[in-house]
Amino acid sequence: MSGIYIHIPFCKQACHYCDFHFSTSLKKKEELVNALCTELVLRKNELDGNVETIYFGGGTPSLLSSEELQQIFETIYSNFKVSENPEITLEANPDDLSKEQIHKFTNSQINRLSIGIQSFFEEDLKLMNRAHKASEALESIKEAKQYFENISIDLIYGIPGMSHERWKKNLEIALNLDVPHLSCYALTVEPKTALKKFIEKGIVPPVDEEAAKQHYEILLSETEKAGLENYEFSNFGKPGFHSRNNTAYWEGKPYLGIGPSAHSYDGKFRSWNIANNTKYIKSIEAGELPSEKELLSKQDKYNEYIMTGLRTKKGVFLGKVESEFGKKYSEYLLKQAENLLKNNLLILENETLKISKKGKFLSDGIAADLFLVNLD
Repeated sequence: MSGIYIHIPFCKQACHYCDFHFSTSLKKKEELVNALCTELVLRKNELDGNVETIYFGGGTPSLLSSEELQQIFETIYSNFKVSENPEITLEANPDDLSKEQIHKFTNSQINRLSIGIQSFFEEDLKLMNRAHKASEALESIKEAKQYFENISIDLIYGIPGMSHERWKKNLEIALNLDVPHLSCYALTVEPKTALKKFIEKGIVPPVDEEAAKQHYEILLSETEKAGLENYEFSNFGKPGFHSRNNTAYWEGKPYLGIGPSAHSYDGKFRSWNIANNTKYIKSIEAGELPSEKELLSKQDKYNEYIMTGLRTKKGVFLGKVESEFGKKYSEYLLKQAENLLKNNLLILENETLKISKKGKFLSDGIAADLFLVNLD
């Protein structure tokens, strides 16, 4: 299987924490959509087999009109083999999800909505400079549920000033709405963001790592009680509602990234498009792909498998490490894991290394301890 990711680089306004590529000017939206379709045609031979997932990310894909979405879908279905039952996700902001707009989405091929709620509290939304209000967050979910069964919402924890009670209330609201999938992320302070500048100037208090860790523990507890499975560090879903797009990424399946700043992976190479709308459009109009490419070494692939595997419920299978990378890789992995196993941060069962409950919040650091450098 393979997937297509389409980056829509437009937003109404800039969230203070965001470092993704986007523009708040919609002047080039029509040109950009045309360029997306042209890139799809230029790269139609890069994927083998059926396309199982199509994901509209951004940016804010819900800013696209029905006509623009249909133009993209017609291009995909005309140039790729799409499976009979693909998962097709559109990221959307609550303020875009009017009853009329949701109804338009139901008349397209979209069958999954990922709604960027982030918080149900006004003070959090203002701190993050979100475009929607808390009331719109609630209404968008209620309205979407009338038309879509497969809905995911994003929530952010570890926000400065967010108490344990407020975070727990956020989860309570989401779970009471019976949303089948949650993606929950700790607020991170990225370079060159407004949030970074506000913290440096003392306008916003710094992020409290210990508070974020405690929020994550609350998250694990509340979602488990509600019957949502923590199938990946940040993702929680009811049976049958795990994201097929995200799961394919963690399992190392190939995907095609379309649009400015979008990344692609084919099992051997990783490539990425230029993060500039104007240069992207001009290059595509000239029939040239505005991308860079790197060949992944065996070491790169091993480290990526360790990183993605440990973030998921499946863990890292030693048999796969040995068969794909060699016996000295599996021996190295077990040697590096010794102290982590002794400290109950990792567990080893059925020849598979998994993060323990104690180590979950530290998963990225634990994975880094297992990375290798110049083993060959």
